[in-house]
Amino acid sequence: MKSVYFIGAGGIGMSALVRYYLAKGLNVGGYDKTPSELTEQLIKEGAQIHYEDNVEKVPACFKVKKDTLVVYTPAIPAEHTELVYFQQNGFDIKKRAQVLGLLTQEHKGLCVAGTHGKTTTSTMTAHLLHQSHVDCNAFLGGISKNYGTNYILSEKSDYVVIEADEFDRSFHWLRPYMTVITATDPDHLDIYGTKEAYLESFRHYTELIQPGGALIIHKGLEMKANVGPDVRVYEYSRTEGDFHAENIRIGGGEVVFDFVSPISNIKDIKLGVPISINIDNGVAAMAMAQLNGVNDDEIKRGMESFGGVDRRFDFKVKTDKMVFLSDYAHHPNEIDQSIKSVRELYKDKKIAAIFQPHLYTRTRDFYKEFADALSLLDAVYLCDIYPAREKPIPGITSEIIYDNLRKGMERHLIHKEDILDVAKNGDFDVLISLGAGDIENYVPQITEILTARAK
Repeated sequence: MKSVYFIGAGGIGMSALVRYYLAKGLNVGGYDKTPSELTEQLIKEGAQIHYEDNVEKVPACFKVKKDTLVVYTPAIPAEHTELVYFQQNGFDIKKRAQVLGLLTQEHKGLCVAGTHGKTTTSTMTAHLLHQSHVDCNAFLGGISKNYGTNYILSEKSDYVVIEADEFDRSFHWLRPYMTVITATDPDHLDIYGTKEAYLESFRHYTELIQPGGALIIHKGLEMKANVGPDVRVYEYSRTEGDFHAENIRIGGGEVVFDFVSPISNIKDIKLGVPISINIDNGVAAMAMAQLNGVNDDEIKRGMESFGGVDRRFDFKVKTDKMVFLSDYAHHPNEIDQSIKSVRELYKDKKIAAIFQPHLYTRTRDFYKEFADALSLLDAVYLCDIYPAREKPIPGITSEIIYDNLRKGMERHLIHKEDILDVAKNGDFDVLISLGAGDIENYVPQITEILTARAK
């Protein structure tokens, strides 16, 4: 293999693989639908990327069948011209998850799966290992603020930290040495159909853990694990389990707790990103790190120096007058946790959110749960649904969430063009932008506006 061509090169997970193959010295190129900060950065790093679905735009070196691997994501439509060209001409074509699966067979895969919390937990795990004597490689689902990238390369470590994505059953390609499972709240029902099928998918994932490895599973999940006889099983949570926290202290902008573990307890863990949901995430990450040889001092130092992940509870403005944060939360339970964490930090402030629902099917399946979570706010601004890969469904709009919000709360139906006006004129002390769609494109301008308002 001399060349790797990516269809969907700018995806957060795909771009980590782009960087991996660039580091290996191969020809790397690909297509993405739209330019972004990430694709422009990849081009600077040496990737040949274009934005038009056109076989003529594919450089000649990627059309040599015997030398080229083609990687694509499940989000690419089957009729995509370039994908069809490679299929019809017999190229070696693999899904992104298959390539990650191969890496878990070549290295010790430390994987993090779950409906939510997996990006923060995997990035935290990678940071704990990378800054320790153990080190690791990592393929992450978000940009680590510590490293400014979603990819970490180590010349000496046999460990690879991977975010295990359940969408399209992608994580079934992995062969983890150890894995965390953070949550199994049903999602992606457009793929799975039923809650039972979703839970069964996670059960099958636990069968893939390698002999001698371990499962670190959040206590109280509905799914039943089915690990091999040589796989250790540990439970964790905020307050109970083999790994948990005790003596939790939240206040003055800090979260501090004692880490309780069957290996060794660590006192006074201070969270670098001090929100309560990161107690759970941190316990899981520390469990994985401890089981793989990171010592207590390294863990304590790593937890305090963890800078977080772009778009995951990401503070952009933080003053006495005004607070603004961006959060990728797009499932009702994630939104619920996000709002509760903000409320814990800012008890007496007026908290508002701009929410862009992601996918028609997810809105159809969970509109009541979305409304319940958003009703924890003082005010909500509901944008139109971001369709991503989907076609509209009759009767499914943001209005069905709006109609189920808490009676009497301040609520607004808006379009994307209104977002900056909300930032300029909205009545709030704390604003959260919520969603996995293109609402992120407005974050820099919102930040600018609210920075000015905070003066």
